Amino acid sequence: MNAIEKIMRTAPVIPVLVVEDAGEAREIAEALVEGGLKVLEVTLRTEQALHVIRRMNLVKGAIVGAGTVTNKDQLDAAMAAGAEFIVSPGLTEPLTRAAQKVGVPFLPGVATAGDIMRGMDMGLEQFKFFPATAAGGLPALKALAAPFFGAKFCPTGGITAANAPEWLAHKQVLCVGGSWIVPPGAKPEAIRALAAEAAPLGGSGAA
Repeated sequence: MNAIEKIMRTAPVIPVLVVEDAGEAREIAEALVEGGLKVLEVTLRTEQALHVIRRMNLVKGAIVGAGTVTNKDQLDAAMAAGAEFIVSPGLTEPLTRAAQKVGVPFLPGVATAGDIMRGMDMGLEQFKFFPATAAGGLPALKALAAPFFGAKFCPTGGITAANAPEWLAHKQVLCVGGSWIVPPGAKPEAIRALAAEAAPLGGSGAA
């Protein structure tokens, strides 16, 4: 099992975080870890994102990665901030090769058979299926996964507490990414409760 698959199997849900204020980062991470979700994806969608990664890295037990990484410069910045894994919305050879060169666990986004084939040509087997709902939902993933039986997926985009178990029931889905765990303005107590509800969802790689 490689490093990114180990991370994917750590918890059934990876919170996808858009944090505007780095001052809130540590308490958000603490609430998530206390609720049972240790793998945290901090998206590079805000000016504070790199500071958020640094702050969340101070939380014991947290595995903090960077999401929405689209090029080598962002990869380098995320790594310098302490990101333990990298998630991209798509798959490109320059970014993939850059991630492989530095040896960081890498999860690129795919939405088509061609995406998966290009990824596998570069030695990848773990992918983010994105945007999961807009790209056809679970029926689309089932159709794509069938010929690529060695591939494993983390669907992200439109995943909710209600539909996550259905996604997680697919044997090639190891986890899902979701933003519902940390709604805008949520207090730590609410985040902790949502994390605790998500932590036992569907076993990784369930039949």
